[in-house]
Amino acid sequence: MTEGERKSPGRRTVLGAAGAAVLGTAATGLAAAPAGAAPRHGGGRGGYRDLPVPYVIGHRGTAGYRPEHTLGSYQHALDLGAHVIEQDLVPTKDGHLVCRHENDISATTDVSDHPEFASRKATKTVDGVAITGWFTEDFTLAELKTLRAKERIPGNRQHNTLYDGHWDVPTFEEVLRWAEEQGRRLGRRIWLHSETKHPTYFRGIGLPLEDRVAALLRRYGRHRADSPQFLESFEPSSIQRLSRLVDTPSVVLLSNAGTRPWDFVVGGDPRTVDDLVAPAGLKWIASYAQGIGPTLDLIIPKDASGRLTTPTTLVRDAHARGLILHPYTMRNENTFLPADFRRGTDPNAYGDAFGAFRTYFATGIDAVFSDNADTALLAAADFRGR
Repeated sequence: MTEGERKSPGRRTVLGAAGAAVLGTAATGLAAAPAGAAPRHGGGRGGYRDLPVPYVIGHRGTAGYRPEHTLGSYQHALDLGAHVIEQDLVPTKDGHLVCRHENDISATTDVSDHPEFASRKATKTVDGVAITGWFTEDFTLAELKTLRAKERIPGNRQHNTLYDGHWDVPTFEEVLRWAEEQGRRLGRRIWLHSETKHPTYFRGIGLPLEDRVAALLRRYGRHRADSPQFLESFEPSSIQRLSRLVDTPSVVLLSNAGTRPWDFVVGGDPRTVDDLVAPAGLKWIASYAQGIGPTLDLIIPKDASGRLTTPTTLVRDAHARGLILHPYTMRNENTFLPADFRRGTDPNAYGDAFGAFRTYFATGIDAVFSDNADTALLAAADFRGR
């Protein structure tokens, strides 16, 4: 979802035995919401307002422990207890939706090891950036299924490379079927959080995303306002299109201050993220979406040294307009944490992630995307019980 590992004690079992009880409570939604959180309006009917605040969104599954956007990553997120599990969606040449963070699959699959696809390597401009690699839209689904997934950032997460080659690239429909199967197994609904990636770009090459997403949501009963499903996009116009097709709750993702959504650039809309997080911008978003997904820096900015400064009023302002907040992305490694919470000199060692979670939760956010669902769940349970 975002724009852009050293083994620690208990790396894959941060919660331990005591945490199992915590997860049981969190997963069933019995914990109380923290003061300052957005009010809930689900009334026990299973809508998103009934999720325990703050809830945990498994970022690309459990990207901290498995190669991202694989069924293995999604399953591990579910097994750890993540309340919601995220997918990023891009199309194949023949119009199937697959789960990849980008349409460039150079870093997340073994495509470079396939001589039969050497001629597919190309340079393309996606959202104004020239990229050289292999792209999903140049492969049929059958061809893409001959590839195997691998760890995207092996320099940071060397231990994840153990799982390279274990899974293929899943289709969105396979994930929807998986969610149905796991829901029957566990006796509860499985929440998903699905993003349309580069929708203006794909519309421009004849592979629009929104109708395809909506058709699958309707097929699997995830098109209603109380469905266990969120939709997300960095392009507001994509969320507007989806809101006309389905009633599924949606979230407008917001990048760094001063930037412009790509559909704004193409359409000549002069507004920036700064305008969208202002009261008028939030009111506009609330007219067609249920929430925003800001970068954490829009919640608490950092200074030049990477240390946190004073929180903005974004949480208060968004809640005042009935919007929930799903900021991104928390990761355990020092290199991804604010400087305040780094520990030691190894950038890939774990820092004080619990301290960072506590600081962000105190702002009143409704949820957080995290690569490490177990850490996030324990931090959220600690915060609710404070």
